[in-house]
Amino acid sequence: QLQASGGGLVQAGGSLRLSCAASGRTFSTYAMGWFRQAPGKEREFVAAISSSGVGKIHADSVKGRFTISRDNAQNTVYLQMSSLKLEDTAVYYCASMRSNWPSRLPINVDYWGKGTLVTVSS
Repeated sequence: QLQASGGGLVQAGGSLRLSCAASGRTFSTYAMGWFRQAPGKEREFVAAISSSGVGKIHADSVKGRFTISRDNAQNTVYLQMSSLKLEDTAVYYCASMRSNWPSRLPINVDYWGKGTLVTVSS
C-alpha cells in the first residue's frame, strides 16, 4: 500500500513537501517514483529514486525545483517542491517500481498510490 500526503493550496513561488508512506513489502528493495496528472492532461513522470536512494532522475520540467528523496528506515519517499508554478497544479501520485532502479516509464510501475492534490495559485 502507498499513502501519499502533503498536498494543498500554495501560492506561486512557494514550497510544499509531499510524502508517501509504503507498507506491505520490504521498502528498501524497490525504486519509487512520483507522477502527476493535471486536469485534462495525461499522467506524466515527475521524479524517481533507486532503492538505495543513490540514483535519482527528475523530469526536465521540474529539474532544479523539485527533489525526490527517501528514508528507508521510515518506509517513506518524499518530493520537495520549491519555486512552484501555476503549471505544477495536478494530482500527484507516488508509485513503486518493479525493479530497484528508477524509471520514467509508467509500464515499470507495479503499484500506484492514491493521489494528493497540489494547487498552485497566482
